[in-house]
Amino acid sequence: MVKYKYVTEDAVRFTKHGIDLTVYGQNVPSATVVRVTVEEGHFQEFYDLVSTYTYYIVSGEGTFYLDDVAVAVQATDLVVAPPRTRIHYFGRMEIVLIVSPQYDARNERHVRFVAESESPYK
Repeated sequence: MVKYKYVTEDAVRFTKHGIDLTVYGQNVPSATVVRVTVEEGHFQEFYDLVSTYTYYIVSGEGTFYLDDVAVAVQATDLVVAPPRTRIHYFGRMEIVLIVSPQYDARNERHVRFVAESESPYK
């Protein structure tokens, strides 16, 4: 039977490097959909070898750093980071993240941990 709906109760929830994640539909090969809440920043700079990371800012504001380029964002903005783009961000935001194709930990590369002192949102 085809599954059409994924609910919060079945999602995987965890905290990673300053962000709270709710991951839906982990077995959908075309994309991984994640609800991200951040109070100050994502304190890990990383990139993905294969997937595009598309961030829709639901509420709040912040700054994304994409290959060291600062991109100010606010509610209703869309940020698209192609594969191999280094990513980290600061701010207080609720975000919907779509990783396409689906997230695979084997493709993620850690660049560095970001110091909380780098955040302009303290």
